[in-house]
Amino acid sequence: MNGTASESSAALLEPLEIFLNRLSEAHSPATVDAYRRDLAIVLEFVVAQGMTHWSTLDAALVRRFLGHERTRGLAARSLARRQAALRRFCDMLVTQGILARNPARLVDTPKLPQHLPRPVDVDLLARFLDTPHDGSPLALRDQAMLELLYSSGLRLAELVALDLQNLQAQRVRVWGKGGKPRQVPVGTRAQAALKDWLAIRATLASTDEPALFLSQQGTRLGPRAIQLRLAKLARERGLPEHLHPHRLRHSFASHLLESSHDLRAVQELLGHAHLSTTQVYTRLDWQHLAETYDAAHPRARRRKPS
Repeated sequence: MNGTASESSAALLEPLEIFLNRLSEAHSPATVDAYRRDLAIVLEFVVAQGMTHWSTLDAALVRRFLGHERTRGLAARSLARRQAALRRFCDMLVTQGILARNPARLVDTPKLPQHLPRPVDVDLLARFLDTPHDGSPLALRDQAMLELLYSSGLRLAELVALDLQNLQAQRVRVWGKGGKPRQVPVGTRAQAALKDWLAIRATLASTDEPALFLSQQGTRLGPRAIQLRLAKLARERGLPEHLHPHRLRHSFASHLLESSHDLRAVQELLGHAHLSTTQVYTRLDWQHLAETYDAAHPRARRRKPS
């Protein structure tokens, strides 16, 4: 944790470090850092409240913490993330016998606004992707990234982490949330764009650099750089909307679902653990659900008139 906690928090720090070390065994450094930041804020608050041992943490103190964060102007999504980090940490405290029950699970999670990105119109997106470019190494790289994001519905972090060895002829292997691997198909347009990029990638690559997508310095391209490139390309190519990686992922899911109505397949392609996540993500409307139900449920089919 950071050094803001006083010496009196020593008994609080050790379990936190144990938790973070265990977390690092199954999760990415970015995930561990996110938990570390959130729990550092929890630690600072409980120390200020005079708490010296986790065994005294109760639901009332958890509510006070969330209320304190809310008065600081923290958004519901950030509040929910803080509570999720505390809930998972307290699960470990329960298994260690430090807590009899998890107080963070006794407090309602803040309601999250469902601000989902609107998918780009399929024809508008096709014109954007088909806009000619100057054929420079950076333009070829950017086109390959655009096509792959839309072709395979990748998360930004998944795209950033891609190495050359993860790419095969017609599919790509990625590691999603929680380090869960999955393989997703790569469409013909994305295959062609990747082939063009790989033909000149060596002109940018540093020695032994495994990353698929590179910066001008020959090192792995970072998430912020990709976000900025997509926004810049949208302006340059006349796309009358803001474009970011998650919006391409959302467009991939929405367009695929509109064509196939196969919610399970979309779930697998997106790497969602729960079908409910895919339903919300793709704004699956009632008509699609009703049509699937009518077609599939044996007691829902209308009988032909005798």
